[in-house]
Amino acid sequence: MSLDPANSAPHAPLLLEVVRERIRAKHYSRRTEESYTSWIRKFVFFHHKQHPRDMGAPEVEAFLTNLAVNGKVSASTQTQALSALLFLYREVLGIKLPWLDGLVRAKPSQRVPTVLSVGEIHRLMPCLDGVYSLMARLIYGTGMRLMECVRLRVKDVDFDRHEVTVRDGKGGKDRLTMLPQSIVTDLQAHLHKVRALHELDRKNNVPGVEMPDALAKKYPHDSVSWGWFWVFPAQGLSDDPATGIHRRHHIYEQNLQRAIRVGAKKADIAKPVTTHTLRHSFATHLLEGGYDIRTVQELLGHSDVSTTMIYTHVLNKGGRGVVSPLDR
Repeated sequence: MSLDPANSAPHAPLLLEVVRERIRAKHYSRRTEESYTSWIRKFVFFHHKQHPRDMGAPEVEAFLTNLAVNGKVSASTQTQALSALLFLYREVLGIKLPWLDGLVRAKPSQRVPTVLSVGEIHRLMPCLDGVYSLMARLIYGTGMRLMECVRLRVKDVDFDRHEVTVRDGKGGKDRLTMLPQSIVTDLQAHLHKVRALHELDRKNNVPGVEMPDALAKKYPHDSVSWGWFWVFPAQGLSDDPATGIHRRHHIYEQNLQRAIRVGAKKADIAKPVTTHTLRHSFATHLLEGGYDIRTVQELLGHSDVSTTMIYTHVLNKGGRGVVSPLDR
């Protein structure tokens, strides 16, 4: 298969290489790359390894309908698969698909977010140890997403202005959020230890940290600077999956997720608790504290206030504030 997919022979692995190149050219996240290539591979195998160029809207409809009917996937999962296939046809193969009229849509779920009470937050935090306690408090205290927290750089924490700059959030947007005063001392002590790790890497000539987009070429020395170092670096070195460079990555996000699950069990919290639960709790507790929804929207980085409105559903107790007749 040549690099031009329109003139190439059917060969799924090489097609996926072109897909990856186009995704990286558009500066999509690594998770988006993994998700899109996975769905495209499943689509090809579903149709017995036919090349996507030889298929079209009917085959796409059949695949997505099968996900909803037989796979019983959620609406968001089906939409993710559709986005991957639209990217394949529009951006890689240069083919416009007609509107998918025959597609059976997965039924959208309508669920309110899981939110911890202030008391449950106070029970959870002491059950977390070390850096995971610090990260959990930072997520709850700032409203950051999981990957926004683990990818945080030293230069984006401003102790003088008590703010954190969240870079390249969802939708590729930057935003500002507050730095909780109660975490400052612990975070400064943590960064003192991280500084020693950074200096050790420099002494051992470890390659610099990963840089976003083309900044590594534009500013080749910044990758080894203190400002671009991870706030939460991994303890060991590992191979960069994109470049193969052996260097220090940020802390593995699943370790934090696992620590929070274990901590919630120790705190005897029956609710399912994840890092996103802390973000939900951040938003809900701000609204309960009297802050307006537009302010909360900006802190969360939501494009539309309607996304933030979901937290109003969990503000009132007893079903929209209605007093049960039994309590009368």
